[in-house]
Amino acid sequence: MARSNSRQPRNTQQFHRDTSAQNRTAAGQARRKATTQAQQWSSPSSRQRDDLRQDQIMEGRRRLRNTDETEPGGANPPGGARGGKGKRPHEDTVPTEQKAPRQANPRPRGAQSVVAKDRGETVVVARARKMRERPGSQKERDRADSLRERRVDPKNLDDMRLQKILALTGLGSRRDMEEAIQAGRVEVNGKIAALGDKVVHGDRVRFDGKNVTLKWPDRLPRVILYHKQEGEIVSRDDPEGRVSVFARLPKVSSSRWIAIGRLDFNTSGLLIFTTSGELANVMMHPRFEVEREYAVRVLGELTDEQMKQLTKGIELDDGTAQFNYIADQGGEGSNHWYRVILREGRNREVRRMFEHFGLTVSRLMRVRFGPVSLPGRLKRGHWTELEPQDVQKLLRWAKVEI
Repeated sequence: MARSNSRQPRNTQQFHRDTSAQNRTAAGQARRKATTQAQQWSSPSSRQRDDLRQDQIMEGRRRLRNTDETEPGGANPPGGARGGKGKRPHEDTVPTEQKAPRQANPRPRGAQSVVAKDRGETVVVARARKMRERPGSQKERDRADSLRERRVDPKNLDDMRLQKILALTGLGSRRDMEEAIQAGRVEVNGKIAALGDKVVHGDRVRFDGKNVTLKWPDRLPRVILYHKQEGEIVSRDDPEGRVSVFARLPKVSSSRWIAIGRLDFNTSGLLIFTTSGELANVMMHPRFEVEREYAVRVLGELTDEQMKQLTKGIELDDGTAQFNYIADQGGEGSNHWYRVILREGRNREVRRMFEHFGLTVSRLMRVRFGPVSLPGRLKRGHWTELEPQDVQKLLRWAKVEI
């Protein structure tokens, strides 16, 4: 008698087909999961990439600073470890603290840096950045280009003192040129020049036996505004070798920058530089009494009587000094702000006037010089150049002819 089976007969081909489809689905899901995990590990976010890049930069800088000079004759110092790699050095190895650090010669990194001296050490100083400005209208740009290209025929210019034209040519300061003329180092048309001589266009000038091509002021001068930071000195020659603002300024080809006024080492704010000696003389000379405006923060507070004394005049070591204007700007805690205006620029004059009443100036910033104010968008360590239209207005204000 045949045995009966209650289960349905299995379709072997259909079973294998279903099993294969399930396996393929599971395998695909596993591959997608593995790919997603790999992408998460291999593709960091933008923030992670920025952090990694910053770490690499800082590591490179650290290696440049901390790289020690290797002793001559090999990578290991004399008396170092003998044998295979990874062994500890011998006891007579030269101690690390006795090694002289490598004196690397810093090099300027592109056009945005320059080698300078800081307290006797050679350092790389970053050039000041130019402030970003919005372009004006097409009419303003065309006018600016026209003023830049405008020239005056040197034949129509008046005669000029020899030391002045030599300074404009870029051979040195006017005082240096006066000393050179007195020393007989300058010739005009084959004759030794004397102090006070004048030259006109076409005269032949020789300096230290070499012909000189004079740079006549036949175009609008350049004027730039620089936001000085604390810790910079406004001088080309400093006995202490500190970093000068002139090392941070943009280069000028046919002339040299002249600083209109100075700021001491710990004072920040507006500095004006120009290629026009006449403009600089008008704005700096005491007889023109050009206003300087400062924002002053002091430790303490002036009384009303002391403020009146400062406007009437007080006696300092080098004579009488006074503010033409002083205003209380308030403050918080022990710090108090004042706005002051004066018409002269003696050395540390503002600080000494407050010290006369026992107050210490903790911060000093120049915000205006004559008709030129410090732009609000000009950051510390940045500069901007006046447009030719603004230079023309400044020359008219100073009554300087082009």
